[in-house]
Amino acid sequence: MTGTTHFRKMNGLGNDFVVLDARPRALALGPDAVRAIADRKEGIGCDQIIALEPSRKADVFMRIWNADGGEVGACGNAARCVAALVAAERGEPKVSIETESGVLGAVVNEDGSVTIDMGAPRFAWDQIPLAEPFHDTRRIELQVGPIDAPVLHTPSAVNVGNPHCLFFVDDVEAHDLARFGPMLEHHPLFPERANISLVQVLGPEAIKVRTWERGAGLTRACGTAACAAAVAATRRELTGRKVKVSLPGGELLIEWRESDGHILMTGPYALDYEGTLPAALFTPARV
Repeated sequence: MTGTTHFRKMNGLGNDFVVLDARPRALALGPDAVRAIADRKEGIGCDQIIALEPSRKADVFMRIWNADGGEVGACGNAARCVAALVAAERGEPKVSIETESGVLGAVVNEDGSVTIDMGAPRFAWDQIPLAEPFHDTRRIELQVGPIDAPVLHTPSAVNVGNPHCLFFVDDVEAHDLARFGPMLEHHPLFPERANISLVQVLGPEAIKVRTWERGAGLTRACGTAACAAAVAATRRELTGRKVKVSLPGGELLIEWRESDGHILMTGPYALDYEGTLPAALFTPARV
C-alpha cells in the first residue's frame, strides 16, 4: 500500500479519538497499529480509534478500538463526533450509526450539541455479562478493602453496549481510581472485563462520575459510563430519569426515557485538527 491515510482528531468532553474514514477504501488495523496511533508519546495519542465503514443497516458503521488494541462495541462520546461528521456530509441533522452493539439514532441539535439514542440498557447477569448469577444487579457482591471494613462495596452492574460496574460513594475524588481500576477491570467476575466508575449523587437531577475505562484507563469522559451511572442511580431510587452528569471533562444530559426504556445522551463534540498517517501502519486488508 502506498500513500497516506487521512485522519481527524476529535473529542467529546476530552474523551479523544482518531477518526479514520474506511468507506472508500478498507483499512486493516491490527492491535500493534492501534497501540502505535494511540500512544501519547510516540503516536497521535487518543483514548479510542474510530473507523467509519459502509453499513447496510444505517448511514455508517462505526468500528471502535480502545488504546490497548482491543475492539469494543460502544462509545457514546465517539458516536456524537461521528454523528456530526455524517450529518454534515448528508446535509441533514438526523443520522443512524451501526455499531457492534446495535444501531444508534442520532440528531445534531440547533445549538450544536448532539443527542444519541443509546438504546435500552441490559440488566440480566448473563447480558452484562457477569461470571455468576445475580438476581438483582442493582447491588452485586463485590468489594475493595478489608472484609469487615471495605472501602468500596455493593456496586451496580449494567450493560450499555459494554459492561459497567458502578460504585456509589460520598465523594468521587476521595478514592484512588487509578490504583484499583485496573484490578477491578480484570476481576474474574467480569469475563469481558468492565468499565469501573465511581458515582456521587449531587441531588435528584445531578450526579458526578469518574471512570476507569476498559482498555483505555482513566478518562476525562466516558459516554456509556454516564448513561450507565444515570440508569443505575434511577434503579436505586437516588435520582429521577433525567440527570445532569458531571464528568472531569464536562457535562452530559442523560434521560432514561420511560416510554420505551431507551437512553438519550446529549452533549458536545469538537474537531481538534486533521492530518495524515503513514501507510506503513496498515496491513493489507482482507478481501
